[in-house]
Amino acid sequence: MKRYRVVMVVAALTLLLAVSSYAKQTIQIKGSDTMVNLGQAWSEEFNKLHPGVNISITGGGSGTGIAALISGTCDIAESSRAMADKEIRQAKEKGVKPLESIVALDGIAVVINPNNSVKDLTLDQLRDIFMGTVENWKAVGGKNMPIVILSREVNSGTHIFFKEHVLRRGNSKGSEEFSPSALLMPSSQAIADEVTNNEHTIGYYGMGYITPKQKTIAVGKSKDGPFIEPSIENVKTNTYPISRPLYFCTNGEPKGIVKDFIGFVHSKEGQEIVERLDFVPIK
Repeated sequence: MKRYRVVMVVAALTLLLAVSSYAKQTIQIKGSDTMVNLGQAWSEEFNKLHPGVNISITGGGSGTGIAALISGTCDIAESSRAMADKEIRQAKEKGVKPLESIVALDGIAVVINPNNSVKDLTLDQLRDIFMGTVENWKAVGGKNMPIVILSREVNSGTHIFFKEHVLRRGNSKGSEEFSPSALLMPSSQAIADEVTNNEHTIGYYGMGYITPKQKTIAVGKSKDGPFIEPSIENVKTNTYPISRPLYFCTNGEPKGIVKDFIGFVHSKEGQEIVERLDFVPIK
């Protein structure tokens, strides 16, 4: 009987230690504001399978997440753009081996106030608007009123992608910049809120932030069209002109609970969450 009690005590202690060790596992995720809600949804579902894991998710922009990965203060950087050559060099100098994994696809929606009569714009018209060459909505078929430009801040992956693919026409080495009059907003939600309340505005953000309170612009590569709406199907078929992959960046091949989390994100269940939040699954 005594021996049985000893065995039971040892078994209980072993289980307690295992649970305690498991409960201490954490995953630090930082970066893209576009991906914050997506990361939160993934973590909530993952926690149902692994309730002892503490997952911390913060935004601040893709550049912020990549900087945190380089400095060793996060396990996963969420990024709405690929790492720049300069960032990769900085990482390697710190002994970090950056590894990028595509976890979803996204279209950058161009949005205006619902009271604005403009329905579609070409890439060149968007370029002229966001660079400040065109300053009045009348020049692109709207009312006679000034255009208020809203942009994400410079550490935002969405800001960089939009600048390179719209303003610089795909040339990452180009010199084109947003108009000095552009209002730099701290988050995609801040752009959404301002567009909702100001008829003069035009802004951009990931499709996951679209609501009926903003009006999306159909985008065409030329004045002859076709003009394509930002939608899951149009991003899947690569017909929407301003589409991009979304990334997880890690220091080398992920291990342990981080590997399990990324595996869940790539799974059928993880990709269903992607589509539920109005992003585009990779599978």
